[in-house]
Amino acid sequence: MKRLLFAAVATLAAASAFADYPDKPITIVVPFAAGGPTDKVARDLAEALRKPMGNATIIIENVGGAGGTLGATKVAKAAPDGYTLLLAHAGISTAPALYRNLQYKTLEDFEYLGMINEVPMTLVSKPTLPAKNYGELVKWLEANKGKVNLANAGLGSASHLCGLMFQSATKIEMQTVPYKGTGPAMTDLIGGQVDIMCDQTTNTTTQIEGGKIKAYAVTSKARLKTAALSGLPTLDEAGLKGFNVTIWHALYAPKGTPKAAQDKINTALKAALKDAEFIKREESLGAVIITDNRVNGADHKKFVESEISKWGPVIKAAGQYAD
Repeated sequence: MKRLLFAAVATLAAASAFADYPDKPITIVVPFAAGGPTDKVARDLAEALRKPMGNATIIIENVGGAGGTLGATKVAKAAPDGYTLLLAHAGISTAPALYRNLQYKTLEDFEYLGMINEVPMTLVSKPTLPAKNYGELVKWLEANKGKVNLANAGLGSASHLCGLMFQSATKIEMQTVPYKGTGPAMTDLIGGQVDIMCDQTTNTTTQIEGGKIKAYAVTSKARLKTAALSGLPTLDEAGLKGFNVTIWHALYAPKGTPKAAQDKINTALKAALKDAEFIKREESLGAVIITDNRVNGADHKKFVESEISKWGPVIKAAGQYAD
């Protein structure tokens, strides 16, 4: 009886301690450089979170490096007080297979706060590549097997993961060319120094609209509605059956963050995902706001478990690891 009473008192005390939460600035760590797609999602979300979080001050801190694992490690080791959060993309589920000496455990060292969006990928090429559609692209890739340069933004990046899946699905050998970020990779694609890339719509839409690169297909289950991409078939439609790769973003906190804080953040997140301006910004770049159960922490964690199972064999087959 005493134990039950003590537990009840402790629970009430914890809830009371967080009654005024947040009463100081919250830092959202983005494990990638400023200006990239994950950074943009974080800054847009921060704006949408402020009001439902009681007009809180929300600071974005970019901690790039090692495919997003440096920033994730920082949050995993931060004080579990609700004032340091992580906004990460799908790379958090591929890191266990990509990195031999990962400094955190994806399923054990974080509190899962909820998923934000899913961003489809686009298969694009340099502007001078002769193929006019996906069918012609495949013929060109097969004719140049082993010589094709497939760009990506670095180990663990969205473009790296999509490229791995594309090579696995097509069984066409390509030369992988990693860059230190999306910017330089896109610059060389536009300039013709590399041949193709598979990257997020948040990175490619503007370049496709401007005619600076060619686009062949999207990786989502259905065609996209945005003006610049609505004419593109899905890879499944184009002939690569069952191909579906999206790069999702979600919020996390250090393990042990009090449930009272977790609940406030999750409630605010759900409100932010209904914010008209946030939805407009995301949809303009082809991103899809999450409206299913994955906005809940427990359901998102189950999804991450399934993603770890999905990506592990692909990465192992490719033999691309980092220490």
